[in-house]
Amino acid sequence: MPSIDDHQPTPQGIVRFIIKPVLSGETYKHLVYLVLAFPLTMLYWFLFGFGMFLGTILSIVLVGIAILVLMLFVVRALVVLERWLANTLLAVSLEPSNDVTHSDGTGGNLRGYLDAPSTWHGFGFLSLKSFLGIIGVVLAYGLAQGLTLISAVVRRPLDVNFGEMNGDPVIWTIETVPETVLAVGTGTILVLLVMHLANGFGYVAEQMAVALLGNSADKSRTE
Repeated sequence: MPSIDDHQPTPQGIVRFIIKPVLSGETYKHLVYLVLAFPLTMLYWFLFGFGMFLGTILSIVLVGIAILVLMLFVVRALVVLERWLANTLLAVSLEPSNDVTHSDGTGGNLRGYLDAPSTWHGFGFLSLKSFLGIIGVVLAYGLAQGLTLISAVVRRPLDVNFGEMNGDPVIWTIETVPETVLAVGTGTILVLLVMHLANGFGYVAEQMAVALLGNSADKSRTE
């Protein structure tokens, strides 16, 4: 029976854990997925907001009903895109849900899409993805700032802009060797933190996709 001491972390194990995300291709796929989430969710909300508003306003005539029906098919088309992105960039393998029933009669196929849980699961995923979009922006900013700080080793003197506070720019001017060492150390920590967070939120995205985008089987993680 293994003892408690057998599970004590070693210095090599700790270092391996810290730098593992940097050496894993999965990390960069997660970063790309999360960064892409922001512009995609902006597009989704524009389509949903404009389509639902216009459809509701014009619902007293057939044009509005047609727009609302069109939005239903837009949602299902965007789910196809999201499923492809998840299969390409996340550790999942998703298959479309086969839950749409087709029946004869006027509006039979439309009712099948309305009754299908996958339609509303997909809408839920598209709505929740705005959260991942915000995370993606924060991670992209953190990574850019971290790499900028690290670059001070070859770009000194360097002005690093951290935004504004009370209307005044917050700028760190790196000129001396001690400042450069501090900047490189801070940037390295920031980049490593972003990499770990990218994998963490990438895992969250994977679970969201598994739950809402269709039948799935996790890909084996070999990295």
